[in-house]
Amino acid sequence: MEYTGQNKLELFADNAQIIKKEFAWQNTLTKRLAALLYAQEGKRIDCEAIRQCHALIKQNTGAFSAFRGNMALCVAALLSLSPDPQEVFSETLNVYGLLKDVKFRASDFLVVAAFQIATQSDAADYGNVVIRTRSFYEGMKARHFFYTGQDDYIFAAMLGLTDLDTAAGAERIEQLYNRLKGEFWGKNSVQALAQMLVLGDSEDSVADRILILRDELRAQKIKLDKAYTLPVLGILALLPVEIDRIVRDIDTAQDALREQKGFGPLSVTTQELLLYAASIVAGDYAESVKDGLLTATLSTSITNIIIAQQAAMIAAISASTAAASASSASS
Repeated sequence: MEYTGQNKLELFADNAQIIKKEFAWQNTLTKRLAALLYAQEGKRIDCEAIRQCHALIKQNTGAFSAFRGNMALCVAALLSLSPDPQEVFSETLNVYGLLKDVKFRASDFLVVAAFQIATQSDAADYGNVVIRTRSFYEGMKARHFFYTGQDDYIFAAMLGLTDLDTAAGAERIEQLYNRLKGEFWGKNSVQALAQMLVLGDSEDSVADRILILRDELRAQKIKLDKAYTLPVLGILALLPVEIDRIVRDIDTAQDALREQKGFGPLSVTTQELLLYAASIVAGDYAESVKDGLLTATLSTSITNIIIAQQAAMIAAISASTAAASASSASS
C-alpha cells in the first residue's frame, strides 16, 4: 500500500462525526463538506468557531439572503478557517454586491464565488476580477446557453482570478470541450472539466492523459468520470504523478474511507465517497510538489472545485426533494 494519507482520511471521518452531532439540523452533505475543509488543512474541526461564524452571517444578512442558503454552514467553516472572519466576511459581502451589480443572480454559488474573490485578490482588484469573471461567464454562456448556469459561477470566478486573457481563455475552454465531449456523459460536467484544465494551464496532451487515467481507474471499477467527480479527474491528470500510483492510491483511499464510521454505503454514495477520497489524495499530491506557488495554486483549486461540485450535488438533491414534496402535496 503506497498511499500515506491515512491520517487525513481518519481526521476527515472524525471531523464528520463531530460536526454531525453539533449541527444536527444542518444539511448532511454540507456538514461533511465542512469536515473535509478542516481535514484538508490538517485540523480537527472547531465547531464553536463555525457556530460563531454562522451567527456572524445571520447577524449581517436578511432572512432570505443567499448567505443563509444551503451553503451557509460551508461558508461559516471557510470563515472560521480564515485569520480574521469578521474582515473576510465584510469583504465577501462587498464583492457579492459587485457581482450582483454586473447581473449575476443571487445563489449559493455566487456566495462562494464572492468568498473566493475576497480571499484571493486585493481589494483594489475586486472590480477588475468581477468584470473578468463576468466576461468568462458570458463566453461560456454564448457557446453553451442551455447548460451554462449558476453552477458555473465558481469556475468563472476561478478563471477571473487568473491572468488569462478572457477571449483566449474562453476559446481554449471550447477547444478542450470539443476534444473531450465525445468521451464523457454530461455536457455540463465536461465544460467544468475543460474549465479546470484551462485553470491548470495544461497542454493539449493532457486530454490523452485524462483518457488513459479514466480507463485505468475503470479497469479497477473506479468510476471517477461521472458528473460530480469529473473535474477532480482533471486535477489528478494535471499533477506530476504516475498514473499507476494515482490508481492505487485512489483505490486504497476509497476503501479506507468506506471503513470509517458514518461512511458506509447506506450513508454515503459511491460518487460522493470518491469525491472525498480523490480530493484528499489530490491535496496530498499538491502538497508534495516542490514549488510553493504551484502548491498553493493547486491546493486552492482543489478546495474550490470540491466546494463547487458539492454545492451542485446539494442543489440537485434539494431541487429533487422540493419537487417530490410539491408533487406529494398536489396529489
